[in-house]
Amino acid sequence: MALIKSVRGFTPQIGNDCFLAENATIVGDTVIGDGCSIWFNAVLRGDVNSIRIGNHVNIQDGAVLHTLYQKSTITIGDYVSVGHNVTIHGADVHDYALIGMGSTLLDGAEVGEGAIVAAGALVLKGTKIGPYEIWGGVPAKFIKKADPAQTAEINRKIAHNYAMYASWYKE
Repeated sequence: MALIKSVRGFTPQIGNDCFLAENATIVGDTVIGDGCSIWFNAVLRGDVNSIRIGNHVNIQDGAVLHTLYQKSTITIGDYVSVGHNVTIHGADVHDYALIGMGSTLLDGAEVGEGAIVAAGALVLKGTKIGPYEIWGGVPAKFIKKADPAQTAEINRKIAHNYAMYASWYKE
């Protein structure tokens, strides 16, 4: 069972039909929707401010989600994929976005619906990524506008695949 820890009077709330890896850590003011998967060594630290995660989100191995005390929060929409070793610090990610492996989103960043943040990207404080845009690099810059149908297909496939992977651990 994952480490689920209350702090400052907040106890994490976990939705129905979620997979929580045994060594995932979920702390404090963290609310996770239905059908989510929180993978090995992921840390969701809602100790200093709130973390809100929608439905059918996958937070992959080694990801760290944290905020600034009394300043920033994290909101993640539905069907979002957060890649391995991603750091999200006080940012908002909209539905069906894909956050590539090893990328970092800093306070006040916003990732639009269906957008893709490339692996290893550094999204600086306050950066606004529009819907169906692809950003990458250090610091992250706009690469191109993606075809919404193509992006939706890729992002949805990954999100739905992670639901399947999580089901393997319930057997």
